[in-house]
Amino acid sequence: MNEGLSATTGPLAIQEGTLTIRHQRVFYRRMIYPRFTPDTKPHLVFLHEALGCTAMWHDFPAKVACDTGLPTIVYDRSGYGRSPDQRPPRGKDYLHLEAEKVLPRLLEYLQIERAILIGHSDGGSIALLAAAACPDRIAGIVTEAAHVFVESLTLEGIRKTVAAYEARQIKQRLERYHGAKGRNLFFAWADTWQSASFRNWNIENCLGLIQCPALIIQGREDPYGSIRQVESIVTGIGAQATPMLIPACGHNPHRDAPESVRKAIAAFLAPLG
Repeated sequence: MNEGLSATTGPLAIQEGTLTIRHQRVFYRRMIYPRFTPDTKPHLVFLHEALGCTAMWHDFPAKVACDTGLPTIVYDRSGYGRSPDQRPPRGKDYLHLEAEKVLPRLLEYLQIERAILIGHSDGGSIALLAAAACPDRIAGIVTEAAHVFVESLTLEGIRKTVAAYEARQIKQRLERYHGAKGRNLFFAWADTWQSASFRNWNIENCLGLIQCPALIIQGREDPYGSIRQVESIVTGIGAQATPMLIPACGHNPHRDAPESVRKAIAAFLAPLG
């Protein structure tokens, strides 16, 4: 494990470094408000979307850290953002591998006994899988636009995004955050989800294993998933799950409705921290 140097910006202490997990180097950032006592509190761990990275969260994790007083981790999965691409070819089980092999090792290396996962899109699905696989370590989960099965709406949204790859300057935006890896990331995501072998991907059978409280957030105008995803997740988890559907909101609730999402997360986390 390679640790970075610490810096302090105002009241927020920031540490950056890299970890080597399963022969892959992973960049992470830890944020702590020194006035709090992180040793006795669970860590928030942010899990980015399919085309995301630490930088694409912008200041949202820092604001949630301030709202809640909880120590916070954000990291780039292998091949994203500031983590080099050292992954094997992506298979149908790529989300399971992140949830069951990479994330537990990251928590171990960073000496995090209890975590609250906040996952967006692919990150939300990873949060669900991790909570099912590691119930003794996950104290709570918040998902935004998580998927538990493949919908026709999802595939149509992906096809439209692929068609707009050049025209909507998606390529340039991804290169800004991922460098030369951006194109490979984009088509790995699009090709995997559109492949015939992925059409029957479904993780609903893991939901009954989740024992922690869960806040399940989705925009009503999400072009990649319907409210059927939320309904399935809440039904599968049971009484511990709380749905939150946001009107006039797309696939990125923390960007489309940041104040509402922050307020909901803070209220949800209050009894858990």
